[in-house]
Amino acid sequence: MESERSVNQGGNGGAAESPRIGVFICHCGGNISDIVDVERVAEETARLPGVVCSMTHMFCCSDPGQGLIEEKIREQKLNRVIVAACSPSLHETTFRRAVARAGLNEYLFEHCNIREQVSWVIADKELATQKAGRLVRAAATRARYLRPLQRRRIPIRPSALIIGGGVAGLTTARDLAQRGIEVTLIESSPFLGGRLASLHRIYPTGKRAREVIGALIEEVTSSPKVTVYTNAQLENSTGFVGDFRTTIRILPRGVTSECTNPKEVIEACPEETLDTFNLGLSKRKAIYMPYEGCYPPVPAIDWKACTKCGVCFEVAGGKGIQLDEQPRLVEIQSGVIVIAVGLNTYPVRHGEYGYGVFPEVITLHQLNRLLDPEGPTRGRLLVNGHEVRRIGFMHCVGSLQRKGIHKPMRDGRINEYCSRVCCTTSVHTAAELKERYPEMQIYDFHEDIRTYGRKHEDYYDEVSQKGVVFIRFDPLRPPRVDADPKGQAPLVVRTYDRLTFGEELEVPLDALVLAQGLVARDMSKLVDLYRCSVGADRFLMEVHPKLRPVEMAASGLFLSGTVQGPMDIGESTAAAAAAAAKAASMIKTGIIELDPFVAQVQEELCSGCKVCLTVCPFQAISRNEERGVAQINQALCMGCGACAATCPSNAIQQAGFEDAQVKAEVLALLQEPALAAAAD
Repeated sequence: MESERSVNQGGNGGAAESPRIGVFICHCGGNISDIVDVERVAEETARLPGVVCSMTHMFCCSDPGQGLIEEKIREQKLNRVIVAACSPSLHETTFRRAVARAGLNEYLFEHCNIREQVSWVIADKELATQKAGRLVRAAATRARYLRPLQRRRIPIRPSALIIGGGVAGLTTARDLAQRGIEVTLIESSPFLGGRLASLHRIYPTGKRAREVIGALIEEVTSSPKVTVYTNAQLENSTGFVGDFRTTIRILPRGVTSECTNPKEVIEACPEETLDTFNLGLSKRKAIYMPYEGCYPPVPAIDWKACTKCGVCFEVAGGKGIQLDEQPRLVEIQSGVIVIAVGLNTYPVRHGEYGYGVFPEVITLHQLNRLLDPEGPTRGRLLVNGHEVRRIGFMHCVGSLQRKGIHKPMRDGRINEYCSRVCCTTSVHTAAELKERYPEMQIYDFHEDIRTYGRKHEDYYDEVSQKGVVFIRFDPLRPPRVDADPKGQAPLVVRTYDRLTFGEELEVPLDALVLAQGLVARDMSKLVDLYRCSVGADRFLMEVHPKLRPVEMAASGLFLSGTVQGPMDIGESTAAAAAAAAKAASMIKTGIIELDPFVAQVQEELCSGCKVCLTVCPFQAISRNEERGVAQINQALCMGCGACAATCPSNAIQQAGFEDAQVKAEVLALLQEPALAAAAD
């Protein structure tokens, strides 16, 4: 369905050229036209100065709709185009491309949102039609002052920096290296692998986690395209897309590859500390390797535990031990940056479900280490020194929290979101326990079960059939953990079972496993350096969850894996591969094209007062001391408009948002329709 209103060929209203404006109003399949009288809006718009074509169409974004726009641009020699439709975040790029295909500069297009801003928020048809008419009128008035703009073209270095050496960072590094791109990967800990390296088996394949991560590490470190720095901390980062300059601080490892007898050196070390790899379930030496086959295959010194007694130096014969090694700075130049720093498990508080009070209360991650044949108990399920015959899993520890019920974390917030992977991990672990210990009594305390992945519900069915007891507790009356007064077991869990209409149960247990939620790391350094958008859950936010799911607002920055939120390993590697694909496509072009909506200085008006330097959040403005005026780095400018708004001399204009354009739009919004139609 389409209709055409013709044609008032009014004057240019002060524009640089005589405007010939085409307006296309979308029905959006009824999303707009069911509320807005689009035919009436088209008729009113046709009477505006400069409008030579005013039409409606059922779906302007469709191929026929775009074809109509291109046809009318050529047929009626349109030099301005307006589409009144849905949000510009969905289809502004679509219409710009259609305009460009017709031979018109793509920035002589104006998008008007009459769906989200009108038909979806106003129920009264008359009021909705009036508002739509005003918005289209304002867009048409603004369009008369549009000028053709050209995209910024910036050369890009053919290299990438990846921050984080877990499964996501390694996957991104491998994929980029396979595309022939130089990669620098930095990891803050002494060894690669991240959280995956400390797991036993992973679902749904049942493969050993270290075999999976080991193969990935081998692929990455054997590539001549990849440079790896461990013990590397982000110090500073400057530059812009295509030319980032990042300074990292390499902390001393204390041991080099010249040490030929690392096992003897580790055994000789007299200092011990809690083994963080085994989550405090065992101890290790101050000089250590977390597991057999780790990378780098060189021990590291835990400087917090080391006393620099020199025993390791003597046992090594003076070779490969550097107790006086100092940190060093390294600068890395890259065209793009990929952030893959991962996440943390929820820090269970002392006393929460008996954690820290009863040694029989452990976390799910600790249980995973106990089940590992290379773990602290060599695979035996020993908790507090005794065998486990009755075990319970407590879900949502640090997830789906409620104000007034749960205590906030140290930063004052509570985690109201679902951590997504905990349920599947818990029932998968329960299935493994039933396979190893068929006679074991297993209880599952949950508010809800969310095994959301493909075929993950099979775990729930499997363990249910094997006798795992599922107890659904009331989240407003969380379970309580106490010492068993009857002495049948170390612990007793008291809870109300919603599946039996609130019956109070007492379940004696030998061990209780807390399924911790997943929380964001402290990324304040990254947020400050790269001006990252942070969500309410404290994870980093992408530009758009569907259209640009792994890109950040600042061009050249990408997100990889669980830095965006809780994911399982499959999702994390898929997101990492997507980040690699987007980064590679940007690098392979050799030139970055960016929107031209940047600030521009009219030097004849600039007084050199430096006010703009103080308000620019992107450090894109400097002062040219020779000419005494401000100058703008267009690669750094993000077009926020802060400088244009604060310049006391009115010397800075924002391309695409010039004073004449904005003032014309505002005045048109304020005018009554009759006055607007008569205005020239």
